[in-house]
Amino acid sequence: MTPAEVLELNIVNAALGLAAVICIAVVAWGVVSEVAARLRARWAATADTHAFALPELGLTMADGGEKVDEEKKKD
Repeated sequence: MTPAEVLELNIVNAALGLAAVICIAVVAWGVVSEVAARLRARWAATADTHAFALPELGLTMADGGEKVDEEKKKD
């Protein structure tokens, strides 16, 4: 092989390696984003005592309706 062919192969290998690293980073970012979104939804559900999360149903309300605040209930 001539030095020009070796240089061409090295450039192609570097480009393919960079493309592979970018693809791996995009997939990792998607996984981290999905896990973070699920954790935020679970934390939001635990902060609200009227709602709870069921894996099969998602976020549900205990009585099936809107949350009634204690202040509004007293009026």
